Amino acid sequence: MKKYFILTMGCQMNEYDSLRIAAIFDKMGFCRTEDMDEGDYLIVNTCSVREKPQHKADSSIGRFKKIKKQRPDVKIGFCGCVAQQEGANILKSFRYVDFVVGTDGLDRLEEVIACVENGQRVCDTDVNEGALSIGGFKRNVSVSSFVTIMKGCDNFCSYCIVPYVRGREKSRTVTEVLDEIKYLADNGAREVTLLGQNVNSFGKGLADSGRISFAELINRVSEVDGIRRVRFVTSHPKDFSDDLIAVMRDNKKVCEYLHLPLQAGSDSVLKAMNRKYTYASYLEKVMKAKEAVKGLALSSDFIVGFPDESDDDFECTMNALREIEYETIFAFAYSVRPGTKAADYADNVPDEVKKMRLARVLDLQKQIMAKKSKEYEGQIVEVMVEGRGKKDGGQFSGRNRQNKVVNFTSKKHIDIGDFAKVLITHARPNSLLGKSADGE
Repeated sequence: MKKYFILTMGCQMNEYDSLRIAAIFDKMGFCRTEDMDEGDYLIVNTCSVREKPQHKADSSIGRFKKIKKQRPDVKIGFCGCVAQQEGANILKSFRYVDFVVGTDGLDRLEEVIACVENGQRVCDTDVNEGALSIGGFKRNVSVSSFVTIMKGCDNFCSYCIVPYVRGREKSRTVTEVLDEIKYLADNGAREVTLLGQNVNSFGKGLADSGRISFAELINRVSEVDGIRRVRFVTSHPKDFSDDLIAVMRDNKKVCEYLHLPLQAGSDSVLKAMNRKYTYASYLEKVMKAKEAVKGLALSSDFIVGFPDESDDDFECTMNALREIEYETIFAFAYSVRPGTKAADYADNVPDEVKKMRLARVLDLQKQIMAKKSKEYEGQIVEVMVEGRGKKDGGQFSGRNRQNKVVNFTSKKHIDIGDFAKVLITHARPNSLLGKSADGE
C-alpha cells in the first residue's frame, strides 16, 4: 500500500484543507504516514500570507527533493495558497515537482493523482465558478474540530494576498454546514470552530431563500446534538455586529473568546492598509463586547513596520495594546506580498526598525499576558479534555472556554472529550496549571 505525507503550513483553513486532501488519498487506497522518509507522495499545503511561510514551503520542497533523489518513484505535490499564486511556474522552477493544486482544486485532486500515477505532471489552479460546496468526507474526528463555512474575502486590504489566492467571498449552504457538524458530533466532536476569512460575511453568494446571518448560523450550529462548544475565526472589525455580540452573550455554547484583528493602532496606517475602520470605532466595538460578554478573552493580529509607519504611528499601536489588554496576539513585521496594492508602496521602514518594533510589541504583550493569566489563579474553569499525560495517568490537558491551555491533575478517570471543572492554582506564561475541582 502506497503512503502519503502531508506538511501543513498557515491557518486553520489550511489545516481543514489538509483533512480534505487526506480523505481523498484514503479513498484512493493510500495510507497516511507521519514520516516523510516513508512517503510515496509528499505534499506541502502552503500559505502565502507572509514571506516566511512561503520560504518554509520552498525549503520543504528541497527536503522532498533529497528523498526523491534516493527514491525516484516518489511524487511531490504543491497545494494551497502558494500553489494558487504561482501555478505552472512551480513546475517550471522545480522540475522534480509532479503536481500543483490550487485552493479551488481539491474537488479535482483525485483526477490529478490519477494523471500523476500515469506519469503526467499536472497543474490545476482553475477557479470554481458558482456557489461554494464542500462535499462530505470521512476523517479522523477530533473532539475539537474545524468546519469551513465560507472562503475568500472582498475587503482587499492593501497588504493581503488572500482575495487573490482564495477568491471572492462565497458561503456554503446552511444545510451543508449543519450536515458536516452532525457528522462530526456523531463521531465524537464536542467543540467546533467555524472557519472563514471573514465569517461575519456568511451568506454571501447564497440565494435569498437559504440565506441567514452569521449570528443565526451560530444558533443553528449550537442546536446540533452532542456539540457543547462553538468557536469562530476570523471576524473583520468593520463587520462585527451587535447581533453577534448578543449571540456571544446569550448562547451558552458560544465560547468567551474573540479574535478580532486590529493590525495597527494608527488611523493613518489603518487607512493605508484599507482596513475601513478607525481605532476609535474598533475600540467602541471591543469595549461593547467586553461589557456584554462576561469573561471575554480577546486576541488580535498586528503588523509593524508597514510602509510610512512613523514612530508616532507605532506608539499608537503600543497604546492600543495597553488600553485593550489582549490575552493573545499574533504580531509580525511587514513583508511585501507580490500582487497586493501595498507592493507598489515604498517599503521604507528599515528592517532593523521593524525588528525593534516587533520586539517591543512582543515584550509588552508578554507582560500583559502574564497579568491576564494571573487573574485565573483561584478561579474554577471549565476544561474540555483533549489529552492525557503519557507517564502519569492522573494528568490531563485541554482548553478553557477562553481558549487557554490548561494542564491539571485528577484522581478520577477522565476520557478525551469529557468536561471537567478545574481549580487554577498557577499561571505559566503560555498555559495554566490546576487540579480537579470535583472533589477528587
